[in-house]
Amino acid sequence: MTFVVAEEVASTLAAGGPVVALETSVIGQGLPHPQNVECVERMAAAIAASGALAAWIGLVDGRVVVGLSGPQLIRFATSGEATKVARRDVPMALATRALGATTVSATIWAAHRAQISIAATGGIGGVHPGARTDVSADLFELACTPVLLVCSGPKSIVDPVLTAEKLEELGVGIVGYGVNRLPWFLVRASSVELEHRVDTPAEAAALAAAQRVSGTAGAVVMCNPVPAADAMDGDEVTEAARRAEATMEAAGVTGKDVTPYLLAALANETGGRSLVANLALLEDNARVAAQIAVALSGARSG
Repeated sequence: MTFVVAEEVASTLAAGGPVVALETSVIGQGLPHPQNVECVERMAAAIAASGALAAWIGLVDGRVVVGLSGPQLIRFATSGEATKVARRDVPMALATRALGATTVSATIWAAHRAQISIAATGGIGGVHPGARTDVSADLFELACTPVLLVCSGPKSIVDPVLTAEKLEELGVGIVGYGVNRLPWFLVRASSVELEHRVDTPAEAAALAAAQRVSGTAGAVVMCNPVPAADAMDGDEVTEAARRAEATMEAAGVTGKDVTPYLLAALANETGGRSLVANLALLEDNARVAAQIAVALSGARSG
C-alpha cells in the first residue's frame, strides 16, 4: 500500500471530526534546526488547543503517509535525509523510497485524496521577480485541487502582484482573512487589493462548504496576515530579498534549491527576524485553519 492514512486521522475523518493537513517541506528544508522542531511543536499545539487534529504529510519508506508520527517528524527535522517533493515528484520518490518532505502542491494533493478539506502552511510559492520566469508548482496544483488552504499569502521572495495575477488566470480564489489586501508572508499587506474577505471561522467554513458542493476544481487560498507584533516592513523585506537574490545568482543555485536558499539568505540579511516572523505566522495559520476545520465539522454535523 503506497497511500496510508494514520489510524487517528482516519477515525477522526470517519466521525466527521476536524483535521488540518500540514506540509513537511517547512520542516525538511524551510527552517533550520532546531527551529523546525519548534515549528512542529507550535503548530501542533495551536491545532490541538483549537480542538482539531494535525495531520502532517510526507513520504516515508515508499509510502505517502497522512498523519506522520512523532518519531517520523523528528526524522524529517533532524536526519538531513529529507528531499523536497512536489506533487510531480511523488512517483519518483515512492519508487526510490526517499524520505520525501512535501511542498504545498504535494500536501494538498494528498489531503484531498484523504478527504481532508482544510490545510495550512506559511506562504505559498509564486512567480519570481526579474528576468527569471520561475513559477511555483503550488499555483498549478491549487488550480485543480479543491481544498481551503490557510496561508500568509505568497512568500516574500516572490512577486505578490504577478503571483496574484497568475492565480486569477488559473481560476484560484483568493480571500482575505480579516484583511482587504493580499498579505505578503513576512509583511502584513502588499499592494494587491482583494475582492473577497471573511472575518470569522464560520464564514470561512461556509466558503469551504460552498466550494465542496459547487464541484469547482480550484482551491480557496485563505490569506491570514502575519501577526502584527512580528510583521516586517515591506521596503526592508524587498531590499533584503534583492540582496538574497543576488547572492543566489552568484552561487548558481537553481531548481528546487531556490526557495530554501532564498529563505535562509533572507534570514541572514534580516538578522534572523524573518525566521521569528516565519514561526509566528506558521503557528497563527495553524490556529486559524483549526478553527475553520472545527466550524466546518460543526456545520456538517448540524
